[in-house]
Amino acid sequence: MKPRHQRFLFITAGVVALAVAGMFVLNAFQSNLVFFFTPTQVSQGEAPKGRAFRVGGMVKEGSLKKDGENVQFVVTDFAHDVPVAYKGLLPDLFKEGKGVVAQGKLSGDNHFTASEVLAKHDENYMPPEAKHALDKAEAAKAAQSVKPSF
Repeated sequence: MKPRHQRFLFITAGVVALAVAGMFVLNAFQSNLVFFFTPTQVSQGEAPKGRAFRVGGMVKEGSLKKDGENVQFVVTDFAHDVPVAYKGLLPDLFKEGKGVVAQGKLSGDNHFTASEVLAKHDENYMPPEAKHALDKAEAAKAAQSVKPSF
């Protein structure tokens, strides 16, 4: 084989190896990608069923029920609610009326099973997506209550 053909063969093998490695990296990245959804988006069916995602908002007052390690609560954006079930220890800052982000999967009956629960870490912090969703839901609720009735 001529040196020119050998170089061409090595270059082709290198390009193929890089393409395969790139495919593996993209596949790993996509399988670990977790999106954020609000309770309104979950109730409208925008959240994936059977795939992990995050839902965030406020823990609804009076919704927290503990039974040993089994915990149930409701995440709300003041427009829609998502019931959440979690098995494990909750963060110390987890309280009703405070911000929360739960990661897990949605079952067929729109019940969210969390594998991880994150509470907001201080008095002023909230994920930007959750803050935006809460502000938007509160504005929509205020606009509904201001509508004149004829």
